[in-house]
Amino acid sequence: MKLLIDGEWIDAENKEQLKKFSPVDGTLMGEFPAASKNDVDRAMDAASKAFESWSALGSVPRSKYIYKAKELIEKSRRELEELLYRENGKIPIEARQEVDGVLDQMQYYAEFARKITGDIVEGETPKRKIFQYKVPLGVVVALTPWNFPAAMVARKLAPALLTGNTVVLKPSSDTPFTAEWIVKKFHEAGFPKGVLNFVPGRGSEIGDYIVSHKKVALVTLTGSTETGQRIMQKASANMSKLILELGGKAPFMVWKDADLKNALRTFLWAKFWNAGQSCIAAERLYVHKDVYGKFMSMVKKATSSIVTGDPKKSDMGPLINKVALGNMEAIVENAKSSGYKIDTGGSKPKLSGPAANGYYFLPTVIEGVAQDSSVFQDEIFGPVVGSMEVTSKDDMFKLANDSKFGLASYLFTADQNLMFDAFERIRFGELYVNMPGPEASQGYHTGFRLTGQAGEGSKHGIEEYLKLKNIYVDYAGGDLHIETVREDLIKE
Repeated sequence: MKLLIDGEWIDAENKEQLKKFSPVDGTLMGEFPAASKNDVDRAMDAASKAFESWSALGSVPRSKYIYKAKELIEKSRRELEELLYRENGKIPIEARQEVDGVLDQMQYYAEFARKITGDIVEGETPKRKIFQYKVPLGVVVALTPWNFPAAMVARKLAPALLTGNTVVLKPSSDTPFTAEWIVKKFHEAGFPKGVLNFVPGRGSEIGDYIVSHKKVALVTLTGSTETGQRIMQKASANMSKLILELGGKAPFMVWKDADLKNALRTFLWAKFWNAGQSCIAAERLYVHKDVYGKFMSMVKKATSSIVTGDPKKSDMGPLINKVALGNMEAIVENAKSSGYKIDTGGSKPKLSGPAANGYYFLPTVIEGVAQDSSVFQDEIFGPVVGSMEVTSKDDMFKLANDSKFGLASYLFTADQNLMFDAFERIRFGELYVNMPGPEASQGYHTGFRLTGQAGEGSKHGIEEYLKLKNIYVDYAGGDLHIETVREDLIKE
């Protein structure tokens, strides 16, 4: 692997190589370069230099590059699916769905080429107008996560480039090869040099430097809340704009009149999709007391039947690395020490063959969890969930909102009044009613509280990459006098 800077694939300055191990079987996938601060400077210089001509090109010509990159990805999608299996541990259907998401987002954003509009506002007289139109910001730093390493790269690159910005991409060190694969397709599509730059490396070495760089206009991150807070501090020196999609702690609410089969089917997806490594994962299960026993019995039976192991042979694949696996073990041990009942799972599965060295953890349900416990308050980001009985809608909504995060939430009910009440009272950026996620390209993916700021997707997500510029014009050449200036001073 090499860096992409100013249209050329080059070696990192210090030649240092980092190792990536597959979560599927623990084997070494390969090595990748650790970019230095000087490498970042070169990438920033290239992106800054390319901005003037790229932003002047116009959105329709720019969209053609994105369409071309989409076409190249689609032709070789099986390679990407296999890479998602090896590098991220996705089961085949999840890999296919993620690639579908990549293509959908690129198509969706490219179609905005003729849909970016402004306004003409009346001035103080008929001859005065205010032209409000949208312009790109400049150099965008895109920091992408490991849990959806292809989809998140596409979701950041496509709108940033379509709107006329240039980009420096730094991927997660847990999934550098997937990001590189996507960037290569963009490069093959013929983007002008410097428009897209790729600098993998340690966040501990170049993370602070890249987000505080004086040439950065916008930083877009999908990652942890702690990382987002640090970026806010570092980016403040340049007043860079931020798009931060951070932690989640989704409540999954099942009312007494819910279709329990539908709720169960959705819960199994919402909790164990991508082994629970999702910002919109169901992490708190609130069930009405009248159906609690029945629904939890269904949950236990289904959860204990989920096959965990090699993604190509199982229902659920591995966690991303050894640290994540250790986190799940610690969460369960803490729950046990608090006296909570572990209904299913709670340990690593007993596997044989290569998978025995992978980072697997069984789907785990913890019953009767207290609201103030770590299980219900801290993001788990894995296949572990706690449950609790609720007795009233007020209680359910209050408990659901009692979180420092506010991204996704789920509600299952046949009561339309309860549904519309939830629309107003649930303080989360997304509410899925009687259905699963994930978010659609045309939806605005955003949250409350420590989940971050701004958002991605939809026309609102496009506008995050633009700045509204105002031009004041007087066609009459001075219809109004400037009252603070004496007229006798104005002479030929």
